[in-house]
Amino acid sequence: MLHKIISLFCISVLLQLKCISQELNATISFQTSKVDNQVDPKTFVQLQSQLKDFLNQRKWTSDAFSKEEKIDCNFYITIESVVSSGVYEAKLSIVSNRPVYNSAYTTPLLNMQDANFTFKYQLSQPIEFNENRVQGSDALEANLTATLAYYIYVILGLDYDSYALQGGKPYFNKALNIVNNAPEGSGISGWKSYDGQRNRYLLIDNFTQSGFDKLHSVLYSYYREGLDQLVDKPSVAKAAILNALMSMQEVYEASSNTMAVPILMQGKVTEIIGIFGSAEKSMKKQLIATLSTIDIANINKYKEKLE
Repeated sequence: MLHKIISLFCISVLLQLKCISQELNATISFQTSKVDNQVDPKTFVQLQSQLKDFLNQRKWTSDAFSKEEKIDCNFYITIESVVSSGVYEAKLSIVSNRPVYNSAYTTPLLNMQDANFTFKYQLSQPIEFNENRVQGSDALEANLTATLAYYIYVILGLDYDSYALQGGKPYFNKALNIVNNAPEGSGISGWKSYDGQRNRYLLIDNFTQSGFDKLHSVLYSYYREGLDQLVDKPSVAKAAILNALMSMQEVYEASSNTMAVPILMQGKVTEIIGIFGSAEKSMKKQLIATLSTIDIANINKYKEKLE
């Protein structure tokens, strides 16, 4: 009888562990060619392994994720220079994708580069992050995990917003907490409003301040009411996507400090052209007028394919 109880207990524990499966299916890679002759090659091999575990083994939410529900995301770190022993200047690129309902297509949720990424890492250095002590004991060491954790919460916020209206709010707030308590020190930048025209402060400000509330409905309309309905209700879906883009235009025109709009439009050219290629002429005309504001860099591509 005791053996049966123990067996049932073990099964229960395994089921619970399955139910708290981690949220991310993340990859991380390094480009180190600029510093290969200055750094022990084992350094970045070890760091890549540690960060992969940090991203994928840590529990970032309280929700259960099945294997199929895990969020696909990629982090690319390009080492630009060695500042001093163990201290690196780098660029961080982040890509996150979301599956589209009833199709094999995945849509980009986030596609951006952060050029203000300086961090410290030495062989055997532990990879630690504490939300209650973001600064850690060494600012440059802490900047490594604080930056990655920040973008993980942005990814989670976008993903949750795309499935439920305002669903990403808790995770955007977690990213804001990191900004408010970010590491400070020589060489560290990207956390303050004055750190250039594109920085972590401005991005999360757009997703947490009341003046940008419409961005959350934009995400829900574009993905859940739009892309997810394209197979079953194409005309309804296209209308929802167009309305979402028009709402994005309103946000963009209402504030000159809107970093989120160009970020959300990054990588959307092919997708939007594919969606509206067979749309009515009046819809295409409105679409191009909207895109002339929110994605001006690619307007000629839109006009070539949609006019």
